[in-house]
Amino acid sequence: MHPDVSPGTDPLVEYGWSEQIAERFADNDVQGSPGRVVRVGTGDWVIVREPATEGDMTGRVCAVLPRTGAIRRADASGRSEEQVLATNVDTVVVTVASDTLDVGRMERLLALAWDSGAQPVVALTKVDLATEAVFEQVAVVAPGASVVEVCAPDRSGLSELRTLLHGTVVFVGASGAGKSTLVNALCGRDIQATAPVRQADGKGRHTTTEREMFPLGGGVTLIDTPGLRGVGMWDAGAGIASAFPEIDELVRYCRFADCAHETEPGCAVRAAVDRGDLDARRVESHRKLRRENEWIAARSDARLRHERTREIKVMSRAIRAYYRDC
Repeated sequence: MHPDVSPGTDPLVEYGWSEQIAERFADNDVQGSPGRVVRVGTGDWVIVREPATEGDMTGRVCAVLPRTGAIRRADASGRSEEQVLATNVDTVVVTVASDTLDVGRMERLLALAWDSGAQPVVALTKVDLATEAVFEQVAVVAPGASVVEVCAPDRSGLSELRTLLHGTVVFVGASGAGKSTLVNALCGRDIQATAPVRQADGKGRHTTTEREMFPLGGGVTLIDTPGLRGVGMWDAGAGIASAFPEIDELVRYCRFADCAHETEPGCAVRAAVDRGDLDARRVESHRKLRRENEWIAARSDARLRHERTREIKVMSRAIRAYYRDC
């Protein structure tokens, strides 16, 4: 049992068990007990087989249920692989510090959030340090997402944020944005370590080192994640479109289906920029994310082709060796 689950409560309910999830388990033919991953590769619903021997207290995961969605990014190591941050998420809280607002990073996080199929919520922290320009910028780059101004020390905005949290909730953001502080404030106790940002550059320290799930009550569970320095796109075309709905709406009116919105004639996006109806910075950010997403996809396809070719060569050598020795 997780230490944050009160004695006498059903751990599965505390960690998001519902009738819908029970139906998914009922449709599975694998025998075993239901469970959920609450640390590291967080969020998966699994089927656990009971210990085979009396002295063995450890169950075995024998199946993972299909995911309803996942927060994914390109692996920070630079390899052409995806990294899953959390699965089966219903709400994504994009945590942004008012004093170090980076709208480009915020757009990236929102694209990942929308791509997961969850509902994004922007938590704007340290609002006592914010200017009116910050509030206006956030409103522009977060269409379709609720924006809540919060200050954990005096608990302002927490009640409003709590009403927007549904099901499994994951907090994402840069180090120092205040994710762990918000998790502590919502849970009403210090369950995650926190540390002040560095005075020299305003950047945070990695106080959260792994993804972990905490029950909030009422079927809501919170997942805190380590601060994300790299937010690479991974097969996030749908998420990018949702993060830039005003651009996605105009694209259909461009003369060419593959319009890059640069110098092509009949570009509805550039026309909107020229009229002052569309922010040129948003267009450039949208173009950058699209190109990055396409580049990662092409690189991933090349890697898979290379691995497949290598497997075929190994198999061919084994077959030749077999017949040679016969």
